[in-house]
Amino acid sequence: MKKEPSLILSLIPVFFLITMLSLNVVGVFGDDALGGPNQYILLLSGALTALLAIRNGVSYDQIMEGIKKSIANTVPALLILLLIGSLAGVWMLSGVIPTMIYYGLQLLNPAIFLPATAIICALVSLATGSSWGTTATVGIALVGIGDAMQISSAMAAGAVISGAYFGDKISPLSDTTNLAPSMAGTDLFTHIKYMLYTTVPSFVLALIIFSFLSWNQTSNGDLSQLQPILSELDSLFNISPWLFLVPLSVIGLIVLKTPALPAILAGTLIGGIFALLFQSDLMLTLSESNALTWQSTYRLIMNSFTIDVSYPAQHPVLSSLLETGGMFGMWSTVLLVITAMIFGGAMEAGGFLQCISRNLLKLAKGTASLIATTAGTCVFVNVTASDQYLAIVLPGRMYADAYKDAGLAPENLSRTLEDSGTVTSVLVPWNTCGAYQSGILNVDTMAYVPYAFFNLISPFMTLLFAIFNVKIKKLVQ
Repeated sequence: MKKEPSLILSLIPVFFLITMLSLNVVGVFGDDALGGPNQYILLLSGALTALLAIRNGVSYDQIMEGIKKSIANTVPALLILLLIGSLAGVWMLSGVIPTMIYYGLQLLNPAIFLPATAIICALVSLATGSSWGTTATVGIALVGIGDAMQISSAMAAGAVISGAYFGDKISPLSDTTNLAPSMAGTDLFTHIKYMLYTTVPSFVLALIIFSFLSWNQTSNGDLSQLQPILSELDSLFNISPWLFLVPLSVIGLIVLKTPALPAILAGTLIGGIFALLFQSDLMLTLSESNALTWQSTYRLIMNSFTIDVSYPAQHPVLSSLLETGGMFGMWSTVLLVITAMIFGGAMEAGGFLQCISRNLLKLAKGTASLIATTAGTCVFVNVTASDQYLAIVLPGRMYADAYKDAGLAPENLSRTLEDSGTVTSVLVPWNTCGAYQSGILNVDTMAYVPYAFFNLISPFMTLLFAIFNVKIKKLVQ
């Protein structure tokens, strides 16, 4: 017979997971931990969770059903991950990413690069409502431009992610921006308006920090060093402004509320067509033959979709910029997401997540502590359940009545869900968002975390407002 788990029992899998992941990342493997060791630890943690749940009266079938539901919820994200790998690969072959890098190197200056990157990504994400789409398009190019300017890829990725999540967080087209108010019991535009109070100051602070870091990059600002890269890019690819039509078409589809999956698939197919139209000379070189045949052309495009394509770049910086892995390059990320959801599904099926959350709620004795408890629960679910949506849905369901009982308007809850649930998901290496961004930007999660300033500041900003009772709206009876 199933028993209610104790708090100590519920915390055992969490402590095991954190300890073993720390051993992998800090003690043994470093950045290579995402290549497989972390996935196995998540699988072991799921197995331990299942054993403890069975010991507590939960049946094996119930646990497997929980795991199946957990993985099923991530199927759209897994499909997007695979297609994003294809998108990056074919956009390289078609010259889209090289063109963005080529013009970006001439327009952006190291002294303003980081804040400019955050603002560009914020605008694109605000227009599309998609942080994932933003990083997969302009984000990849901006990290590449930063590499060419000798700016740390971790810093560049932090600026990309800060801007992408700022725009996503306040865009009415964003799924999380629609999900949070529906969980809290308020409407979309009331939620966005109320969220601006904490979101805008957080982004302004992030821009100030990025500006300071960029000013310190001026020692690397000898743009004459970029000329060999520009020349080789121009010789390898047919650089043309017309290639911007490819990312613009994807952004346009998203603005028109096309679901992400078909929009990204369309982007890969359009990229393949533009490769045929613009890069025939490059494809002839890559085919290592005297003439392009339909078989060799088809092989190159399919390879760009699925595996790596080697480009004959001589400059070492450019050689690393042009590396892509196609769909198979995302495999370790996909595996990380699947194993993370196995752990999260077992935790939920065993009642461990619910037990921890109930005990957290007991700590909430006033407005500030209730908001702090909500924020802490969101972060906790991001770490344990490894899913951004669960980090909004579970605390939203749990605390909606508590906010009413405390006389607080539901927009207080919806704002806290976004300030601490949406933005912190990308800071967890085994979370779907952290795994995705690390995979698509080719920067280890723990490397960019110290520079994702907007994401780091946002939870503290909402706590600061709560502590000083700033813009805490009361429930109107």
